[in-house]
Amino acid sequence: MDRTKKKSVFIRNFEAGNYLENFLVSAVSAILVIRLFLKLTGYPQISNSTLHIAHLLWGGLLMLVSIIILLSFLSRGAEHLASILGGIGFGTFIDEVGKFVTQDNNYFFQPAVAIMYVTFILIIIAIRSIEAGRNYSKTEYLMNALREMEEVVLHDMDEEGRKRALSYLDKSDKDNPLVAALRDILPQTNLTPTSKPSFYTRTKLSLQNFYYKIVKLRAFSLGIIIFFLAQMLVSLAYAVVLVFFLGLGWDKILDVKVFDHIANRFDNLSFVDWAELLSSLLSGVFVFIGVFNIHKSRLFAFQMFERSILVTIFLTQVFIFYKEQFAALTGLFFNILILIALRYMIVREQTMRMEQA
Repeated sequence: MDRTKKKSVFIRNFEAGNYLENFLVSAVSAILVIRLFLKLTGYPQISNSTLHIAHLLWGGLLMLVSIIILLSFLSRGAEHLASILGGIGFGTFIDEVGKFVTQDNNYFFQPAVAIMYVTFILIIIAIRSIEAGRNYSKTEYLMNALREMEEVVLHDMDEEGRKRALSYLDKSDKDNPLVAALRDILPQTNLTPTSKPSFYTRTKLSLQNFYYKIVKLRAFSLGIIIFFLAQMLVSLAYAVVLVFFLGLGWDKILDVKVFDHIANRFDNLSFVDWAELLSSLLSGVFVFIGVFNIHKSRLFAFQMFERSILVTIFLTQVFIFYKEQFAALTGLFFNILILIALRYMIVREQTMRMEQA
């Protein structure tokens, strides 16, 4: 092995996408919960005549706790917990951004939600660019194989984890003696836990078994089709309402003259209106492609549905922010949940293909 090779400080973690999902869902959830709580309770303050304890301080504290966990403990469970706590902390922190971009400390500054949304989008872009910025190196495959071996120490390695580790080793430097040593050790590892599996392992195995059972049912594909067609129709209908009917009362909507209003609006659509409608249609196109191919390849269909959700997140909802900010933020939360579910199903389908190969 050539030891003169330049050593990289930054070795990419193949689990980064999962931690990003934890972080984003936790952050958006924190913002929505805080805003709902404050609205229901009349916006109370923890303060006295001289002090005001802003909740961004609690966000900073949670982010500090997550950093301490990451620096202090070695396990995926600790990393998952840190990603969730860090997300809650970041959401709690950025929720008060309006106070720090206005001279009058205006928590209700209207563009604040757009700032939050753009921040989340930039985080997603940054992480995805790190993941896909260049081909994974042999060193990165070896390092991630070693991370899979942590499961052996914790008595939590399953068959899927072992196959994943072996596939990483296949793409590692064959001249590295550590690769050969690990390949010799892995087949000898006992996949049956010597003690009760951890909660994380039990949950993971339960989800895998549940997915492998329901995916064999005819109703599964039908249910997926109905869900995404319904989601597409709701998204299109919402975009049409925002573009053509926003601000109209029911009396005007039900009036026959509403068609004149639609015609006038159509002649005067802004760039934002066109972008909102066209991005909604593009998202729908990916849904239709997925629906028509789901019986040929579930993996391909799920990838098309994933593209549909990504178009909605990166394009449609950005333009919705101009009109309905918190509705768009709520939509972002649900779309991230759908994206997480799709990514899980895509991984399961890829694993099934790997096992059949």
